[in-house]
Amino acid sequence: MNADSGTAAERAAVLRERLHHHNYRYYVLDDPEVTDAEYDRMLRELQDLEAEHPELQTPDSPTQRVGAPPLEKFDTGAHLVPMLSLENAFDEAEMTEFDRRVRTRLETEAAVDYCAEPKLDGLAVSLLYEDGVFTRGLTRGDGTTGEDVTVNLRTVASLPLALRGDRPPSRLEVRGEVFMPRDGFERINADHRERGVKPFANPRNAAAGSLRQLDSRITAKRPLRLCCYSVGVIEGVALPDTQYETLECLQAWGLPVSPERRRINGLEAARACYDDLATRRAELAYEIDGVVFKVDSLAAQAELGFVARAPRWAIAWKFPAEEQITVLRTVEFQVGRTGAITPVAKLEPVTVAGARVSNATLHNMDEVARKDVHIGDTVVIRRAGDVIPEVVRVLPEKRPEGARVPEMPTTCPVCGSDVVREEGEAAHRCTGGLYCRAQRKEAIRHFASRRALDIDGLGEKIIDQLVERDLVEHVDQLFSLRHEDLVSLERLADKSARNLLDALEAAKETTLARFVYALGIREVGEATAKALAAHFGSLDALMEASEEQLCEVPDVGPVVAHSIRTFFEQPHNREVIAALRTAGVAWTEGEPAGGGPKPLAGSTYVLTGSLEEMTREAASERLQGLGAKVTGSVSKKTTAVIAGADPGSKVDKARDLGVPVLGEADLRELLDVR
Repeated sequence: MNADSGTAAERAAVLRERLHHHNYRYYVLDDPEVTDAEYDRMLRELQDLEAEHPELQTPDSPTQRVGAPPLEKFDTGAHLVPMLSLENAFDEAEMTEFDRRVRTRLETEAAVDYCAEPKLDGLAVSLLYEDGVFTRGLTRGDGTTGEDVTVNLRTVASLPLALRGDRPPSRLEVRGEVFMPRDGFERINADHRERGVKPFANPRNAAAGSLRQLDSRITAKRPLRLCCYSVGVIEGVALPDTQYETLECLQAWGLPVSPERRRINGLEAARACYDDLATRRAELAYEIDGVVFKVDSLAAQAELGFVARAPRWAIAWKFPAEEQITVLRTVEFQVGRTGAITPVAKLEPVTVAGARVSNATLHNMDEVARKDVHIGDTVVIRRAGDVIPEVVRVLPEKRPEGARVPEMPTTCPVCGSDVVREEGEAAHRCTGGLYCRAQRKEAIRHFASRRALDIDGLGEKIIDQLVERDLVEHVDQLFSLRHEDLVSLERLADKSARNLLDALEAAKETTLARFVYALGIREVGEATAKALAAHFGSLDALMEASEEQLCEVPDVGPVVAHSIRTFFEQPHNREVIAALRTAGVAWTEGEPAGGGPKPLAGSTYVLTGSLEEMTREAASERLQGLGAKVTGSVSKKTTAVIAGADPGSKVDKARDLGVPVLGEADLRELLDVR
């Protein structure tokens, strides 16, 4: 390294250290020492140095917060320690019972010390630091595995890319909440409204949507903040004895923690803390929906342990949702993207939890009956979870004369197809899955999916544009798209447009099983579609089958049979199917297997590798039509493995288990059996 680069390295190190220090003062201590302009000047200087000397750039540099090129999808990762949920208390009695259980299990009558913090309304994350450097971040996910959003978390300015101090832990998994402050939420929604973009419903949705962007450059522009509240794994350094002191440690390492945290003693102090935060809730710079109380002693936490998916030593005392009284003027019915029809109360407008509400969900007709809802009723409205307004209950004493019970329409309010309710389900559904405008995007997405017609390049963003620009109303119109239609879409250049047209052309040649699955008939998954194709042999035979005939197919019961029959009875669905055939979508049809001999009944085959004369899907259908079972894994019960070119590890496993391995010639002989 020459003298100039040596000087640059020293200067870059100084700038990084100063910027980390000022981030800590601003985001953790809320006590900045420099102006925004001075901070920006140092950041620009560091950016210039790293641009001139790329070798000086480090993973923890403050310049690495601008985002990266878009991802195709998020990978997943396992939490080192499961991220558990918290038990909730919704009133003082439940909080009192929690305190009683804690003291009983700890065998003490003395008041228990708790660490109290506001319950932030954001998105829970798990952060991993190795040798003091941030290396991975996951969402909560299912508590065991979460989405890897590391690249997005790196853009959150309050998240330190390197821990402070001379002796940070060699390994630290810390839990926290990513949230959007109220002022940032207002700014981003004002910008959305100005640009004609749909605003976010609330700060929590804004935070979750921002952190789950596949393009981290968008996340980098969002005003997100982080607040840490617990430790999952720590190595190289011993934690103190209490939860409160643990938070002090996290802050010393540069991690932001709640400035409202406090240590309290006993239930009365917990009530006072809850009341104080509830009173000041609207004044805070961020939204909270309750107060979290944790037994302060870590030794006591270990003694109390866990139950199911929640710790016994912590509880979230939730604030009551705000309720208001208004009048239900009428009930309308909305059709969701999967065909579910939801009754929606149209209300005399009223302000609830700070928002003007004129619509509220009634969930389904069972709830309408249970709550005895009548049009004209005076009703209590609540914003459940501070998000979705719902009708909580009616005030029957205020019911006017002539009030009537709303009735579910017999036909879809959007497309006119029959409305059905399957046995055991709460929801009513539109049966016009291929035709209904409300279900258009979902129908196209499913139709193009890998297990259906496998239309490569037809992703959700392109589907959104095709539908929103009215270029595609029904799936058959995909095959009449022109090059000029596609290149007019955002992010679809000439080559991508031609590739998509080629993919659409290739998708026309399919199998009957794939086509049946692609129709999106409710209750008909991939396995059922294969069974139907093998049993009936042709689409026409399937379309004309009675419910009794459908029930002859293995694994098809009365509910599935009724769903299939109802789907094919809708004229709109038949019109779209006819249009698909006219567009050139075709498959090879075979002999119906319903009542014929099944010489391979009782046998099980596994297909692997590439076949020359037919696809593996077609071979699978043919084998199933002859009574064989086709699976994806090899076991001692496998009759034989049929291997094409480049078969992979299944052949090795078959040989290890002594299972015969057959070639494509053997397959032809099997399929010729009558």
